[in-house]
Amino acid sequence: MAKGLDIGTCFLVGASYTDKTEMAGVGIKSVRDAFLDLENEPTIKNVLKMSKAHYIEKEDTVYIIGDSALRMANLLKKEIRRPLSQGVIAAGEREAEKILVMLLKEVVGEPEKDGETVYFSVPAAPIDKVADVIYHEAIFKKILTEFGYKAVAMNEAAAVVYSNAEPEGFTALGISFGAGMTNAALLYQSMPGMQFSVARGGDWVDSGAAGATGRTQAQIMATKEKGVDLLKPESGDPKSTREREAVVVYYKNLINYVVESIKKEFRKTESAVQIDCPIPIIISGGTSKAGNFLELFKQEFAKIKDFPFEVSEIRMAQDPLADVAKGLLIAASLD
Repeated sequence: MAKGLDIGTCFLVGASYTDKTEMAGVGIKSVRDAFLDLENEPTIKNVLKMSKAHYIEKEDTVYIIGDSALRMANLLKKEIRRPLSQGVIAAGEREAEKILVMLLKEVVGEPEKDGETVYFSVPAAPIDKVADVIYHEAIFKKILTEFGYKAVAMNEAAAVVYSNAEPEGFTALGISFGAGMTNAALLYQSMPGMQFSVARGGDWVDSGAAGATGRTQAQIMATKEKGVDLLKPESGDPKSTREREAVVVYYKNLINYVVESIKKEFRKTESAVQIDCPIPIIISGGTSKAGNFLELFKQEFAKIKDFPFEVSEIRMAQDPLADVAKGLLIAASLD
């Protein structure tokens, strides 16, 4: 058996086949990559038990994890903490590895047999920021190996192509809009021709919108998850119209920034990448789940001049939140 593990800044998503023949369906498990630490007091624990929050006690601290952390953060008007930041392990989070072990056990658990293969996602090196991708990859390989897995890293945008471009012979440009980063990978018949990331994603949108409206990032995130139509931000609760309008502004900026970055990076590698036919662009990632994201992307893409290769279509991944994990599972099963 094999497993796929998408390590995102906002969610950890695991994929595995539902039986040992690897011919049945794919089972998906996910957990929000977040925690909130509070003092371990009886009153706090009573509230958590009554609300059925997911938490873990460690000495004098209670760690609320997953979706429960976001709900409690909004209730207490606090910011959630994350063991990952902008796509990689948060440099300032001393407890990051400890929290990640807890979260990973929720998603992939322990292997059925020692040496079971798990492919896990890693971001490509960002072109606009210094980020320690090497350390990030090494820590996850260490944790998963200690669980008993044979752990193999793979670019997350390449995994999108694996799970969505079989009809095109695994030839496509995959773009994974994550919370911490946006990854892009151009594959030609499954061979990577270009891979990079930018240090902008859903968190960047949340931070910008929060700063523009005087809200917290957790509040903006909650507004987004209630539903934002990127083409009609005025639809919804009138009290949060300004926040939704700010979210749209930053989404448009994110899309343009990513597409312009693809143009620049392709020109650096086009001597080694020969695209002789139109290829699809496949959009994925949790940040792309906002209402009408695909339509907004197409509108903004149409304004871009001199894109370096012909695009056959722009389409959404079948499951934007789970398809990275599914692509990793496909790769792991072929290992």
